[in-house]
Amino acid sequence: MSATGYLTADELNDLLPGTFPGLLGIVVDTHEPGRLTSHLDVRPELLAPNGYLHAGTVVTLADTSCGLPTRALLPEGSSGFTTIELKSNHLSTAREGRITCEATVAHAGRTTQVWDAVVRNAESGKTIALFRCTQSVLWPR
Repeated sequence: MSATGYLTADELNDLLPGTFPGLLGIVVDTHEPGRLTSHLDVRPELLAPNGYLHAGTVVTLADTSCGLPTRALLPEGSSGFTTIELKSNHLSTAREGRITCEATVAHAGRTTQVWDAVVRNAESGKTIALFRCTQSVLWPR
């Protein structure tokens, strides 16, 4: 854990093996409160039958990149969070190479957090998707 009390990128990466994001190959590159960057190497298993990157792969990268840093901004006394809404606009695609994601917090309150993410083609910088999700902060009963 970092000196400020939130999990480092390496510690977040240690949580991924044996999970769906780990199965896809998502890697956290940087993490600070309110911002996380990550990447995913495109491989044939992540493509749709049409030969292009499956939208679910892109959504999982963005959702994971927003969900992992949510923990660092949870209010004291809360017990966790859950995603209650997500939306993505897909503007482009990829067939190979690497895609990156930058997630940033738009709102961190006592009952909800709202996160935005941009998924890009690492080589060209072209935007693949714009993503937004809302997290519900959970409290002990």
